[in-house]
Amino acid sequence: MLDDEDDDDAVCWNAMIDGYFRCGDVGSAEEVFDEMGERGRRNVGSWNAMVSGLARRGKIEDARNLFDEMPDRDEISWSVVIDGYIKSGFYKEALEVFNTMQSERIRPGKFVLTSVLAACAHLGALDHGRWVHAYVRRKKKSIVMDAVLGTALLDMYAKCGRLDMAWEVFESMKEKEVFSWNAMIKGLAMHGRADDAVELFFEMQRRKFRPNGITFIGVLNACAHSGAVEQALKLFNSMENVYNIEPEVEHYGCLVDCLGRSGRLEEAEELVNSMPIEPNPAVYGSLLGACRIHGNAELGERIGRLLLELEPNNSGRYALLSNIYAKAERWDDVAEVRKLMKERGVKTNPGSSMIELGGCVHEFKMGEGCHPKMKEIYSTLKVMIERLEMEGYVPNTSQVLFNIEEEEKETALQYHSEKLAIAFGFISTKPGETIRVVKNLRVCDDCHSAIKLISRVYGREIALRDRVRYHHFRDGTCSCKDFW
Repeated sequence: MLDDEDDDDAVCWNAMIDGYFRCGDVGSAEEVFDEMGERGRRNVGSWNAMVSGLARRGKIEDARNLFDEMPDRDEISWSVVIDGYIKSGFYKEALEVFNTMQSERIRPGKFVLTSVLAACAHLGALDHGRWVHAYVRRKKKSIVMDAVLGTALLDMYAKCGRLDMAWEVFESMKEKEVFSWNAMIKGLAMHGRADDAVELFFEMQRRKFRPNGITFIGVLNACAHSGAVEQALKLFNSMENVYNIEPEVEHYGCLVDCLGRSGRLEEAEELVNSMPIEPNPAVYGSLLGACRIHGNAELGERIGRLLLELEPNNSGRYALLSNIYAKAERWDDVAEVRKLMKERGVKTNPGSSMIELGGCVHEFKMGEGCHPKMKEIYSTLKVMIERLEMEGYVPNTSQVLFNIEEEEKETALQYHSEKLAIAFGFISTKPGETIRVVKNLRVCDDCHSAIKLISRVYGREIALRDRVRYHHFRDGTCSCKDFW
């Protein structure tokens, strides 16, 4: 493979490993690495190149095993395995590696901290994120708060429900780039603050920052989450006319979502049909979601059937169409969709909710009882539901996808993952403390109604981030104003 020249060195060999990985030739990269071991040419860079390459190729378990075998590690070693976990969707594992890094007294640099903040943002791990922020403040002489790190920090706070802290970081940043403004606009959008997002959109221009396509996605999403249709239309039309930005399929998707959520389904469908570019499944998905919200079974069925052909392996499309049928009590059609899923071997994406307490992220899934406090959680939840019923709570069973007795439907709703996470929060925190939960799916109508009541009856603020946006429940109301 390589001949024994005097001038070959580790740098050249490492470059070979990296080059093979970039070409997708994992086997040759491993051969080079093995030969380096035989010749005694390996250094920490060689190991890093292998760990990084394996992680990039999606072989995260192999990357971690190799990382564990490393005789010596530097900051890059830790950074590549943490980043590899994050890019593979293993956020909890990324934080576990970071915690190990801390226990070994390795000082994290800016790149590691940026990756860790991304993991915190996904998990809603506010305590971990706060630790990073405090660390950066303590090490301000050696770690510069540049635009990249500052943006990662504000994004973390926004996604962990602390929009106030996100804004504080944004305001204090001495260096800002367009992506910093975009992240703040996106954060405001996630929390339903459309007016503030639009104001920031114009403020960035007054500060001589020119919006780009991502900026418009953020501000259009803000309008969608608050029902500001006319503002969204005005912004969308200004893209080409004022900013010379040609709308892409994502921008059309935002506008379809905005029109659909506001009940203007005919206009949304007309927009889809008149798009100058081919609509993608996400655009049709926005329209299907609007049909579910407004109970339009006819249009929903047409769009849903189309999506099942476009994305036959996307379980979310089946679930949404089933929801539309279930809401209309069309149980035969619900059964047909479930049968089709089974025939195609499509597995549903189970709802899961996470809550961070004491620096530990706890995850709950409906039907799983592996948590050590599950017995106490179920008992607490039972008492909570009984109290809610005394206050007039009636379970909304319209979205339960089975033609079963009402009592069974109510039981199914009772154990949704967000309710389990909230019950765990109740038994693990002091009275009056805010409970923060992150869910991977959209919160259902029943849970939304129940959590509003919980916030009033128990005097607790509950911050719930679902797949779409943030919901801040306080005194029996939600920040989304029941528009989500």
